[in-house]
Amino acid sequence: MEKFIVDTEFWTIFPEAQLNILVVKNIDNRSIEEEQHYFTELLGNACQEATKFLTQDSFSQNQIIQEWRQAFSKFKTKKGARSSIEALLKRVNQNKEFSPINPLVDIYNSISLKYALPCGGEDMGSINGDLHLGKAKGGESFLPLGANEDSPALPDEIIYYDNMGAICRCLNWREAQRTMLTNDTTDGILVIESINEEQANRANQAIKELKQLVDSYFKTESTVHVVTEENSTLIL
Repeated sequence: MEKFIVDTEFWTIFPEAQLNILVVKNIDNRSIEEEQHYFTELLGNACQEATKFLTQDSFSQNQIIQEWRQAFSKFKTKKGARSSIEALLKRVNQNKEFSPINPLVDIYNSISLKYALPCGGEDMGSINGDLHLGKAKGGESFLPLGANEDSPALPDEIIYYDNMGAICRCLNWREAQRTMLTNDTTDGILVIESINEEQANRANQAIKELKQLVDSYFKTESTVHVVTEENSTLIL
């Protein structure tokens, strides 16, 4: 993977969007049993922080949920698809606990919860060619996390994709098994998505904390990048 490219069609739909990127290399992402309490506490604290975004009695009426449902109405989606941040906040709303998965995933999930923003990550070594974000032609191969059968992208769906197919469907709804972060990941790209100015302001704070957590835990020096319509290609 040498480039991250956001296609023109994406900006037509989301002209105010901003993608805050963290690139981390040469890490050991294996879960260590003795450190699971750290991630359990990190996620638990993030859940407490997330409750400030859930102020309405009806879950669907909270501003974050409304913003992302409106965003998903602007492009073709699989029936029932919701944003990743809605899925996380729904668990918080239902008082469900989060169990550690692996260090990179746990760290970005904690940031996603704390700042109420969709965050995701990919294994850079598993990406074939460049990473793109744009409209699907339709039929791009996609094996969802936890599934056994291919679930191809729909025409005009917003997807992350590479030379082999879709990487994340419906913008941030569902992750592919092929490029997901695992214990064997050594190089990762983490993405925080925002679609309006208020979200972008939070994302600018979130990426700083994401970098601090990643660098502190892995004892590394990650790099921060920002992708906007004016600067839509990131050369890594």
